[in-house]
Amino acid sequence: MHELKQTLLNEVALFLGLFFAGIVLLPIAIYLVGQAVFGDYGGQGFTDFYASLHYELRRGQQVTWYLVLSPYLGWQLFRLTIYAFRKLRSPPSYTGG
Repeated sequence: MHELKQTLLNEVALFLGLFFAGIVLLPIAIYLVGQAVFGDYGGQGFTDFYASLHYELRRGQQVTWYLVLSPYLGWQLFRLTIYAFRKLRSPPSYTGG
């Protein structure tokens, strides 16, 4: 039971950390890369970009939620891929007989 609780706490901490990255760090990176590639943002700079992002989150826009959750989703996909490769590489168990 203690192991399950610890695993759950680890997963919650992972989710919160990657959610923070998705809601704070990812928009900064998107804005900076967009500014370098496409030029100035059409609004009033980063604060307007960030306000627009949060407005779309509150509206429940699925694409915006996907963007914010993408660090966590990407990490889970990576973990699932590693798990699948380990299962494929492990030799089949011999049951005897």
